[in-house]
Amino acid sequence: MKFTKSEALEIIKQNKEVLSEELREKSLAVCRENFGNSVYVRGLIEFTNYCRNNCKYCGIRAGNRNVHRYRLTREEILDCCRVGAGLGFKTYVLQGGEDPGFSDNELCSIVSEIKTEFPESAVTLSVGERSKDVYREFFKAGADRFLLRHETSVEEHYSLLHPSDLSLKNRKRCLYDLKDIGFQVGAGFMVGSPFQKDEYLAEDIMFLQELEPHMVGIGPFIPHKDTEFKDFPQGTLNMTLVMLCITRLALPKVLLPSTTALGTISPTGREDGLRCGANVVMPNLSPIGVRRDYSLYDGKICMGDEAAECIKCLGARVETVGCRLDFSRGDSPLI
Repeated sequence: MKFTKSEALEIIKQNKEVLSEELREKSLAVCRENFGNSVYVRGLIEFTNYCRNNCKYCGIRAGNRNVHRYRLTREEILDCCRVGAGLGFKTYVLQGGEDPGFSDNELCSIVSEIKTEFPESAVTLSVGERSKDVYREFFKAGADRFLLRHETSVEEHYSLLHPSDLSLKNRKRCLYDLKDIGFQVGAGFMVGSPFQKDEYLAEDIMFLQELEPHMVGIGPFIPHKDTEFKDFPQGTLNMTLVMLCITRLALPKVLLPSTTALGTISPTGREDGLRCGANVVMPNLSPIGVRRDYSLYDGKICMGDEAAECIKCLGARVETVGCRLDFSRGDSPLI
């Protein structure tokens, strides 16, 4: 179902206070039609919290001197994958800040080693903006997917959230380069970020319909105490669910995570996301000792059911909403 901007905006305004059951049921029906009751499992490895950027909303921004920084070694990353393989995982997501301490060649080598040891598994990278040539090298090394949230598709808004050396134009360039190379590509945005307007959320839907990504990550803005946005209110559960619903209707075959941020702002946030058409969860495979240091926002859940070690607990919660965990690679049906 393709939306015009005015149609998307009208749905946003109609559901702004309370998500209608009709909208939720429609989005869930579309998800069931395309994916059944499968919820795909991805093992998240947060391998570095160093970052060269100073995004104004992010807790691991370069200018935050209160962060306890870490980098996982190559062997530690592989050990995380081995733990995941023991639990049945077939996808590993290597997520980190834009860390100059990891060269592009080193990342390629790590990806290649993972693919050699776990040839039937998919590798996803989430390491920020690079040149097209570097993305091509990641792809040749064996990376299957790349996550790069655009955060907002409105230039004016983007400039309010990011430092002047980052641009929406380049972020979009990266996304189109990744698609052109052959990656399964993930975009995404925050809901309730500072200075956001309803019209901006409608523009996000327009951009996603144009880009046609394989995955979309949507989560509420949650402030971090060491950023300039520390006193801004967090995004609401309701509006995040509304945007999940609209995205599912606009992109019926997209892979749509029920994010950690959703689980952070509400004890049943992940289940609520699944009821609105989300169909991916990402348990944390990072070493327990560093999980709290990858603090993009305050209060991030990283233990309990969010931890890979508690995958049975997460599976039980998923079953309460009529779904089941699917440990296959879970490739996009769009490839």
